[in-house]
Amino acid sequence: MRVLYRASPWRGLFAEDTFPDPATLPDLLAPLREAFLRLGATPSLAETKAWQPQLVEALLRLDLPGWRISQLLSDHNDWLYRRSVHLALEEMLGSGWGEPPVSYCVLTLGSAARHESLLHPDQDNAMIVADYPDGRHDEIDGFFQALGERFTGTLGEAGIPLCQGHVMARWPMWRKRLSEWREQLRLWTGERRIKRVQQANILLDFHPVFGDASLAEALRECVQALMPRAGLFLDEMASLLDETPLALDRFGRLAAEDREAPHEQALNLKRQGVLPLQNAVRVLALVHGVGSVDSRGRLNELVMQGRLEAQVGMATIAALDRFQGLLLGAQMTALAAGRQPDNWLDLRRLEEGERLLLRHDLQQLRSLIGIAKAAVTHHR
Repeated sequence: MRVLYRASPWRGLFAEDTFPDPATLPDLLAPLREAFLRLGATPSLAETKAWQPQLVEALLRLDLPGWRISQLLSDHNDWLYRRSVHLALEEMLGSGWGEPPVSYCVLTLGSAARHESLLHPDQDNAMIVADYPDGRHDEIDGFFQALGERFTGTLGEAGIPLCQGHVMARWPMWRKRLSEWREQLRLWTGERRIKRVQQANILLDFHPVFGDASLAEALRECVQALMPRAGLFLDEMASLLDETPLALDRFGRLAAEDREAPHEQALNLKRQGVLPLQNAVRVLALVHGVGSVDSRGRLNELVMQGRLEAQVGMATIAALDRFQGLLLGAQMTALAAGRQPDNWLDLRRLEEGERLLLRHDLQQLRSLIGIAKAAVTHHR
């Protein structure tokens, strides 16, 4: 059996409260040492976030693939989250709010939770608060509302923009007691409603980034218990896989995105490739009770459980790897040209072999979406 995924010591790079001392990094990691030296010893949060392209450049010089760099960028964003919450708590303590009245857990959602972010993500986060009596709601929720407003504001000032869809812990919709989150999930998964499926899709990929991680585990257990009985919900989730067309025409050829495209050869690879892949993998994971959050981990579990052929799992991982590498390269090119990084891929910049591989990967993805839809049908 071939291994699809394994833990890496690279994932410890931003696991501590302080970054590695550049002097301790060996010559083998000289590009990374140089990047940390340029960052300096006491950077602000904004300076730390703005440093990410230099981090990417160093990791590319070390020949790390795009998918690994994506993990490390996400780990770095986790560090920014932890630091922002810590600063918010310190500020609140100094303003007389006191210590948190009950335990809580800040969650990242979506690509941040899957550790599949690239450059310039916005915020998607939530908060689980331990259960408390209704009579203390104003007192306790007031504390966590203030905390949510402060840390999301700090992240915004640092360079991770506020979510335009208001998916943040500063809003009551995304800040609830554990029992309320359980009831919310029960309602969302109990019917076949597009809006509820879309909202649940945002929440179902979550990762504890600060606070009591046992609250996140309790919520994950709730998801695992609900999904086997959520047939109508899964049906709607599977049907939504057709809502975002792949970057292929009906003949299986590359088809550039027309909507909002900067030019006729621009393809939104995130919308027409990465997101459909992540959505299809999520559907398979929920149908088969897979506990991993990241796409690579989910595919590994699906293969190990015999739910997905190893060849399909490997091909899907390879496709995601190449998608992330292409997007990262396009984002770094945009930065070098003085533009904000985005999700547009210029097909004119691809070599013929890259175009053929992209077409192949999108065709493989079309097959995976069919597998996911069939899995839901057989699950009924």
